Amino acid sequence: MTETRPPLIDIGVNLTHRRFEADRDAVIERAHNAGIEHIILTGIDGPGSAEAGNLAATNRALFSATAGVHPHHARDWDDATATALAHLAANPTTVAIGETGLDFNRDFSPRPAQEAAFHAQLAMAVTRGLPAFLHQRDAHERFLAILDEYRNHLPAAVVHCFTGGKQELQAYLERDLHIGVTGWVCDDRRGNELRDCVPDIPADRLMIETDSPFLLPRDIRPKPNGGRNEPAYLPHIAAAVAELRGESVATVAANTTAVARRFFGFENDDQ
Repeated sequence: MTETRPPLIDIGVNLTHRRFEADRDAVIERAHNAGIEHIILTGIDGPGSAEAGNLAATNRALFSATAGVHPHHARDWDDATATALAHLAANPTTVAIGETGLDFNRDFSPRPAQEAAFHAQLAMAVTRGLPAFLHQRDAHERFLAILDEYRNHLPAAVVHCFTGGKQELQAYLERDLHIGVTGWVCDDRRGNELRDCVPDIPADRLMIETDSPFLLPRDIRPKPNGGRNEPAYLPHIAAAVAELRGESVATVAANTTAVARRFFGFENDDQ
């Protein structure tokens, strides 16, 4: 007898990443078998956003995409990139602008470049009427200062891969932001701040994601060869979130799926 799994939406997957090149179809099949009804493909730079959009177009029932430039790649932001992203933003498969924001932890791009790209993409989200798919690491105050310039004009925004504590969470909730929770919540070494926060995230603001191939849940067993994360592990994250919230997995699945449908604008679509 086939196990019935509650439907889930993975709001952040880097499925065009090279680590999926050899077996992408098998990864998609495993996701389907795990009850993943829809996957949001993350755009992290100009070419990557185009690849995400192209993959999304192959199966619009299963995929949507974001279009953006991650702060790690902000040094590459230029007029050509802006034009390319604006073109992608007009595609029906594009449901958010991003991944965009600030990352002052690694500083792979100069901070002024990060801030300029963040401003430009928030402005694009406002112009296009699309939600923003946000990244913030060790840049909380500057992130909020820039976001506040645009927040009242954005239709919605989600802090993807939230790993912060209660102070950051409160600031985001005060701005009516959504919160994306990953397998970081399964790590009892570095995820304790997040684990403490999970019960405080309102049900109508919470979504879940794998951010695969990154952030494999530390406690998943058996541990896959190579440590690669994939969408089929989203139920494991849902179970961890459910335990922390004192809710059933079915409740977390139903709520996060409904929130994702509303946020990305396909709540009335046939998924």
